[in-house]
Amino acid sequence: MANYFSLLLVVLTLGSGLIWLIDALAFAPKRKARGVALSGNGESALPPEEKLPYIVDTAQQIFPVIAFVLVLRSFLYEPFQIPSGSMMPTLLVGDFILVEKYAYGLKDPVFRHKFMETGAPERGDVVVFKYPEEPSVDYIKRVVGMPGDTVIYRDKQIFIKPACDSGQNCAEFKAMPQEFVSSGDFVQNLAPLKRIRETLGDVEHEILQHPVSEAHPSNFYTQPGTKMNEWIVPENQYFVLGDNRDNSRDSRYWGFVPDENLVGKAVAIWISFEFDRAPDSWLPSWVPSGVRFSRVGGIQ
Repeated sequence: MANYFSLLLVVLTLGSGLIWLIDALAFAPKRKARGVALSGNGESALPPEEKLPYIVDTAQQIFPVIAFVLVLRSFLYEPFQIPSGSMMPTLLVGDFILVEKYAYGLKDPVFRHKFMETGAPERGDVVVFKYPEEPSVDYIKRVVGMPGDTVIYRDKQIFIKPACDSGQNCAEFKAMPQEFVSSGDFVQNLAPLKRIRETLGDVEHEILQHPVSEAHPSNFYTQPGTKMNEWIVPENQYFVLGDNRDNSRDSRYWGFVPDENLVGKAVAIWISFEFDRAPDSWLPSWVPSGVRFSRVGGIQ
């Protein structure tokens, strides 16, 4: 599916660049020569037809700006806004993040076909991707299962059996370490959520758990040949979870994220707005009520 905003940027960049180039090669030299001839005849002002055409002047002004924006958001960094609480406490509603577009390969900006490999996700990465069931929608989750891994989610804990070639001394299932941090910093449906420190590979981060509510395995995505709460991650695909474990629709419910759906790696929060307000506030709901400067920085 084409990215229509990127398509618009490409068309504007090519169009303005082409106008500028054609004028520079075909028309600008003639205007310059006529200008020299007129000045030699003692005329101080150029007639209107000898001045730079409006469309060329506009193209010269917008081409560098649009080309810079196109390269920046297509191959380097793209800003995203966090609209939901599925990645709390790592990311909050109102966070504006930077996504590193070149982390997992360079893709053309319109149809997103990869033309250069630059790396692959690692366990614990926070990634933005096209939702497999609706590719026009961007999701953000944390990578838990790598290609070939077997993942079990049981009693609010993750168990992983890493990918292993046949004939090797393969590891058994290992529980991802969890450590209680605090309770009550976040509340959901009047219940204080537990803040847990979890370790995925080399990445240590925090998650939220509801003290009572628990996702029922009967609602999970069922992979043929596996148990209800067990998944084997296919080649070139990833198993992802939200950090707000009991309030996240993720791989447990709809399956895996193909490599071609990856947009990039979330690396930093560049600004964060609060939208909390009193019920009788006259401010529109989309107007920020404050700035959380303390949240600016890297994403773990």
